[in-house]
Amino acid sequence: MPVTVVRFNLVAPGAAPDALSARYRAAVEMACYADAHGIATVRTEEHHGAENGWLPSPLVFAGAVLGATRRIAVTVSAVIGPLHDPLRLAEDIAVLDLLSGGRLVTVAGIGYRPEEYAMLGVDRVRRGLLQDELPETLPTAWTGEEFDYRGRRVRLTPRPYTRPHPPLPAGGSSKAAARRAARFGLPFFPSAHLPEPAAYDEERLAEYGTEGWTMMPAAGTPLLHLAEDPDRAWAEYGGHLLHEARTYASWQPDGIRSAVRSAATTVAELRAEGVYRILTPEQCRRGAWTAWCCTRRRAGCRWRRAGAACGCSRSGSFRRWAAEPGRPGVRTPPPPVRAGGRDRGRRTVRGEGSGVLALLPEFGGPR
Repeated sequence: MPVTVVRFNLVAPGAAPDALSARYRAAVEMACYADAHGIATVRTEEHHGAENGWLPSPLVFAGAVLGATRRIAVTVSAVIGPLHDPLRLAEDIAVLDLLSGGRLVTVAGIGYRPEEYAMLGVDRVRRGLLQDELPETLPTAWTGEEFDYRGRRVRLTPRPYTRPHPPLPAGGSSKAAARRAARFGLPFFPSAHLPEPAAYDEERLAEYGTEGWTMMPAAGTPLLHLAEDPDRAWAEYGGHLLHEARTYASWQPDGIRSAVRSAATTVAELRAEGVYRILTPEQCRRGAWTAWCCTRRRAGCRWRRAGAACGCSRSGSFRRWAAEPGRPGVRTPPPPVRAGGRDRGRRTVRGEGSGVLALLPEFGGPR
């Protein structure tokens, strides 16, 4: 079955503080609504200094959502790793993991906007080295034992809830990102449908002798919205959707790929393009929201529908993860992606026709 995702970036161009406050509080209410109606995860992002107020503090927002909900997961996709102190990031994630009972997924990305590095005084030339510190430092810090860090002995407490440690997928769109994931045995979370880096990750896993998997969006991942009247919804919300699409496209230089990227310049073009979709509940129900997976192709696994038996010796890892005592929301898969799919051991996860879901107010989403 597909993974359902509700995405928040809290963009509000020109909003006054009181309006922005109302928007943030409404987002938490919407997360509660999603929690009560079976949505799998809330997804949020990190960007700094954006003119339209794009959310800069996703872990703070995640804490508000996790504190107000009981089942739904929160995926931060992604934390811009080089902009964070690794020890403080480890502490923040550990506290949120304890608070939520293991419902936080933190994707470690490297970012692509030079303005963000300049704003926070981080040398962008060193971003690869700084990013490598996260998978080197965080899992060790989460053991609660003393370890060497930048020439000194440190120990972090408290230990997180999740064992062996909270999920820390490696995000990115390059071979360097795939190599980093394989080197440290982390899930690889490509930012788009990128078969080449995903295949490279598989090769490097074999080279390093580590275990991991790839969670890859489908080739045609849409941003899906539900409304009783799509025409009216496009008339009312189309300008807002276009603003996000144009902003995001302007941030992505050549060589940077994301799962949802639009070339539209008008609302009509955006609607025709199909990257952003507004459907009725019935149209959504009739859609082909089936997820497919490929597990360890070099070991002889074949394409099968998600949930079917697989000959991969590691295919039971998700079932073991979900069956752990005290694991909240057993029906919720681990690290979700924009496209639907489930994780079952080392493999590539893809979704066909699946995407990020939002409920427009006229369908019952909170205003």
